[in-house]
Formats: sequence, structure tokens, C-alpha cells
Amino acid sequence: MLAMLAKEPSHGYQLRARLQQALGPIGDAMNAGQVYVTLTRLEKAGLVTAERTGGLPDRPDHKVYELTPAGQQRLADWLAEVSWPGPAPTEFHLKLVAAAAARLADPLGIVDAQRRELLRLLRDTQRAALAEPEDSAAGLLLEGVALRLQADLRWLEACEQYWAGPKSTS
Repeated sequence: MLAMLAKEPSHGYQLRARLQQALGPIGDAMNAGQVYVTLTRLEKAGLVTAERTGGLPDRPDHKVYELTPAGQQRLADWLAEVSWPGPAPTEFHLKLVAAAAARLADPLGIVDAQRRELLRLLRDTQRAALAEPEDSAAGLLLEGVALRLQADLRWLEACEQYWAGPKSTS
């Protein structure tokens, strides 16, 4: 939600529309109430402010939400995060879309940072797997972790190919 607000102050329904556009069919499952509950929590946490605006004759007053400096810092921290397991593909995808839309960061830089972290984890996992006896249950787990990391790395390649081409930032 913070990333969607980074582009410009917005009403809740505008944020929901941006999320649905960024997530496609996955965003269709999002309940409108989730957006407003999240915005209320972000406001209580001091990450966004809300200003009531005059409504139109057919609409009541509504709030325009905007990032606070604390919200901007939390967003910057989130963009710089490289963790595994995760982020979930949906969250990572939103990170790329939001970074590009609000010109917060280069999506290719985010992909590259995540790739470096996954490669480091894969190397460490493979070393640990080699140190395990051949019939070890822990070795089986480490093989599963390595396969997951390899799949995530292949998806990052697809992300890189997508973001390397000309993109609309709407």
C-alpha cells in the first residue's frame, strides 16, 4: 500500500484500482474493505496521513492518503530488502511495479540484488548438502531448498527480461 502511495496521494478506491491493475487476476480477489483497513492501520502507525476532502453531490466526503516521512523510510527499507524464503512472488512483483511507477528505484537493480542474495544462499545450501551423508534426511531437505532457490532464480531471469524492455509506468 505504501508503494502505491509513493506515486501520488490517493483515495482508497484509487489505490485499490492501482493494486488490481498491478496484480491482474490476483488483485480481483482483493476485498475493498482490506484496502481501508490497511490504510487505517498505516495511519495509526504514522506511516500515512489522511486529509478529508469535500465530496461531490453524489459522493460523501472521502480521505486522501499521503506518505509521511516514516512511511517513505519504511518503503525505502522494503525496496532494499533481500530475503528468502520470500518475498512471495506477488509481493516481489508489486515491489517492481511500484518502484517503476513512482520512480523509486530501478526494477533491474532490485532484481539484481535479489539474485545476488539467492545465489549466495544457493552456494551455502549446496555446500551444506555436500557435507551431509548420502542417505541423510537433512540432505533431502537441503536438496529441496536448493531446488526452490533455483526455481526462484529462473523466475528472476524472467523478471529481468520483462523489466529490461520498454515499459509503461502508468
